[in-house]
Formats: sequence, structure tokens, C-alpha cells
Amino acid sequence: ICASMASAASGGASASGGAGAGSVESEATESKSAEQQREVDVFGVSTAETNHPDFRLWLTSYPSPKFPVSILQNGIKLTTEPPKGLRNNLLFSFQQDPLKSPEFFTSCRAERKLKSLSFALCFFHAVVQERRNFGALGWNIPYGFNQSDLLISVRQLHMFLDTADAAAAFVPFKALTYLTGECNYGGRVTDSWDRRTLMCLLEQYYTPDALEEGFQLSSSPALGYAIPAPTTSLSGVIDYVRSLPVETPPDVFGLHDNANIAKDYDETQAMYSSILLTQAGSVSGSGGEKKEDVLTNIARGILERLPEAFDIGKVTAAYPVVRHQSLNVVLQQECMRYNRLTNVIRSSLMNFIKALAGQVVMDSELEMLGESMFDGAIPAAWQRVSYPSMRSLSSYVANLLERLAFFRSWIEHGLPNVIPMPHFFFTHGFLTSVLQNFARKYTVPIDEVGFDFEFAPGDASEPEQVVSKPADGVYITGLFFEGAQWDRATQSLAESAPKVMFTTAPVIWLKPMLTSEIPQDRLTYDCPVYRTPSRQGTLSTTGHSTNFVLSIRVPTTNDASLWVKRGVAMLCEIKE
Repeated sequence: ICASMASAASGGASASGGAGAGSVESEATESKSAEQQREVDVFGVSTAETNHPDFRLWLTSYPSPKFPVSILQNGIKLTTEPPKGLRNNLLFSFQQDPLKSPEFFTSCRAERKLKSLSFALCFFHAVVQERRNFGALGWNIPYGFNQSDLLISVRQLHMFLDTADAAAAFVPFKALTYLTGECNYGGRVTDSWDRRTLMCLLEQYYTPDALEEGFQLSSSPALGYAIPAPTTSLSGVIDYVRSLPVETPPDVFGLHDNANIAKDYDETQAMYSSILLTQAGSVSGSGGEKKEDVLTNIARGILERLPEAFDIGKVTAAYPVVRHQSLNVVLQQECMRYNRLTNVIRSSLMNFIKALAGQVVMDSELEMLGESMFDGAIPAAWQRVSYPSMRSLSSYVANLLERLAFFRSWIEHGLPNVIPMPHFFFTHGFLTSVLQNFARKYTVPIDEVGFDFEFAPGDASEPEQVVSKPADGVYITGLFFEGAQWDRATQSLAESAPKVMFTTAPVIWLKPMLTSEIPQDRLTYDCPVYRTPSRQGTLSTTGHSTNFVLSIRVPTTNDASLWVKRGVAMLCEIKE
């Protein structure tokens, strides 16, 4: 194939020369042909006649200065995707060097330990890859874990076990966990909460219990996922893997059964998005209406419901900047942000209506606005000045009106007893103001102040049941649990009910206090709070995602590792 490429390139160059090309082009062609022939000779192929007609050259992405660039540019590029399914992933791992070689295991002084821990490590590798199919419940960011992560970890495992004191039966689990979790796999992880999940999963498999015969790799022994006996041959291990079910239940990955619903939902949404991208522009809506009439009605309906902008002068006069109440500044800034958003919405809709009527030019931005509205999506022009949201257009408008009504009620009637935290544009500013009020009231440094959290009991868990404000801090509402639910009877986290993806969180008291006085002896789960269900954002200077709000310590009767593997989080907005 190399020789045929060279001859084809030479023939094409000679044919391109015309009568006026002269000898210069001919010499250049001969020089290029000679150079390509030298490149071919590197591979030991001299002429095209020596090649078998079925010969194909397969290349990897490993860089080599000796390989001709021209072949890379003209060749067919292939990529290797990880196998789909836990069983296929395990089979693929045991077909790679060095795991496919029995000598790899027999060359280690701790052969039995190496067999057990290697299988556990391969299982961990399959789990972290398969969790990507479950969206945000699996990982906040879908990482590209690949076979090289596994192979370097296996070789390190062999090295540590071979150099350890075999007589003392010592296994350096701490060093192995750090190298595998923090370096090999963790080097790809940029989200701190994903890193917590990764280490929690690894500690489930890199444990002294994994050296015991019959160690279960899932929390449900009935599923039959266990480490084969150390005396099992390599072919026996492969036969065992082949006997595993094709479909793996979510519990094996540490997830609740409801995770399958989330996976199917995400796949359906991706399919619908692809269909919308490929469909031609529709000329009519429901009931035979023209597309222009449908869009006009949508635009006018939104404009009719959109209230007037906030009067910033009146807000500043009624809620001036004072030392003892930092939330006044938050109110002013939030009103300014919402004014900016509503002004963009109002002006864009008015221009769009005029463009449909032929009064102004329909530019590309207005055209995109119309397409988004027709598809029921939030226009990009609005998203640029909006709070993050994954809602449909109708739900977004309803939520926007609810937010505007809340701030208007605050302006007219004062700070409410319970504050819907998701209504804030800049939630971190609201939280900082609450801490600042406490620090100024008690004259303490703000960097020594943090939040403790108290969940309202069952008889006062709804906002309308709260009749007064707390002495310090605020009551918040509007959050939702994903991956678990709040048990009002035990006042702790509990497993989700079947087919129930989201549950409402009770009223929570954000209680400012000195960080040194926050109780640490309670069994709690550090539950991250996100603005949208995707949980994905850009990495900020704080080391957290821009989608991340804060961490709330939620009481639990189970070990926190259960909820880490479940992907439990609190959301300011849920999927529709």
C-alpha cells in the first residue's frame, strides 16, 4: 500500500504538468517521487508488485519520527472505543498485555494476591467507564479513562507486590490507592466531587477484604459478582467473566435502580436533539397554523406576561446600603441583573415581531431566536444574560415570572421568612451576605465563620409553616434531592422510592457560626448543591465547578460512602 501510494502520487504529479511546465516541475516531481520511495524503503517495501492484494496497514496514534507524514495524511484514521458493557470491558482487559500472559502472574512472588487484586482493579476500571452512561449520577464530567490507565496501574501493582515482604503478608494499600486513584486515574479528574467518587469506588476494591476468597464486588451478593478464587487459571477467569450477565444492574456500579431511568432519559433527549438538528424548517405548526403565526403568538404571549422592570432608584431608597444588613446590597444587584435580562427578552421579542411583519430586517440572531422558540428551547441571546437553566421555553418563562414575583414581594413587604435560594442570579453573593451579617453582628472575622445546617422537622418542613425569621442566618427552600430522598420520620437521608427521580427537600436553616464550634461528631453526608441537573460547569478559581453552589451536611443513618456512590446531590432545578 505504501508503494502504491508513492506511485499514485508520482503519476498524479506528472499528469498535472502541462506543456509549459518545463523541466523544473519534472525535476520537482522526480525529487518528490524519490523522497516517497525512500519513505517506502523504511518499511522494507520496494515495489508495488511485492505487496499482497489484501495487504492493509494498520496504524496507532503512537508518534514516530521515522513514519512518513504523507501516509498519515492520506490514510484512513481509526479510533478504539472502550467495549460497551461491564462483561465486554472485563474481557477486553484480560486480552491485553500484560494481563493476557500467565507469566505476568507467575513472575510475582505474591501470585495469589496479584490475581485477586488485578481482577478487582479490572472490575474498577470497567465500573468507572460504565458510570459515564448514567450522566450526572455517574460523573459530573464524562472523563476519558482508557486502557493505559489500567495497564500502568496493573504494572505498579505487580511491582509493589513483588518487592513487598512476602513473609509478612504486607500489601501497601495506601500507596497503591494513592498512585491508582490520585495519579493514574485521578490525573484526568478535574472536579473535586468526581475525585471523591473515584476514590470511594477504588477503596471498595483495593481493600484487604479483596484477598479473601469469594469477595463480593457489589453490595448485593445475590447478583453473583465476585473475585474468582486465586487458584483459578487465566482461562478459568475468562470463562467466569463470559458467564456474567450481559445487562449489568446499576447496583454493581454503586447506583440506585432509578439510574436506568436517568440513562434512558438522557439517551432519548440526545435522540430528539439530533432529530431537531436534521429536520427541515417546518412551515406549519399544530392545527395547520403557519409557522410565522405560531411564533407571533408565542412572542406576544411572553410580552404580555412580562412585568415592568424594577425601579432601581426606589429599591435603593427603600433598602439602602447599611452595615447591619448586607442583603440590601444583594437585593439591589439582583434587581439590576433581572432588569438586564427582561430588557433583552423584551427588545428581542419586539424586534422579532417587527421582523415577521416585514418592518425590520430578519437578521441571523432573530432567525435563531425564532427557531429556538419554535423548538421550545431558550434562545441563545437570552442565555447569554440569563441565570443557568435547562428548562424548556414555557417552563423557563414561568420560572422567570416566579422569580420576578418573589423579588417584587421582597421590595413591597420586606424580607420573607423563608427564602427560595434558587431564585438568586448570584447565589454565592447571597450566601456571603448571610455570613457577613453574622460576622458584623458579633464582631468576628468572616473567614472564621461557616454554616451549620438544620433541617426543619416534619411539622414545619413546608415554607408556609414557618411563621418567623431565625435570629441568625436564614431559612431556605426550593432545593431537590436527586439519587436519594429525605425521610421525614427519621430526619435523615433514605433510598429513593422506585421510579421517583427527584424529591423536595424540607426547609433548611443556614445557621452561621464559628467554624471551630460546628459539631463534627454527627453522622452526615457532605451533599453538593448544583444549579442545574447537568452538574457540569467550568472550573472556577475556587477549585469548584461554576455550577456548584455549596455543600450541605445532611444527616444520615448509613455510611456516607453509600451516598457518594449513589451520586446524591441537591439541585436548584430539576429535569422536566
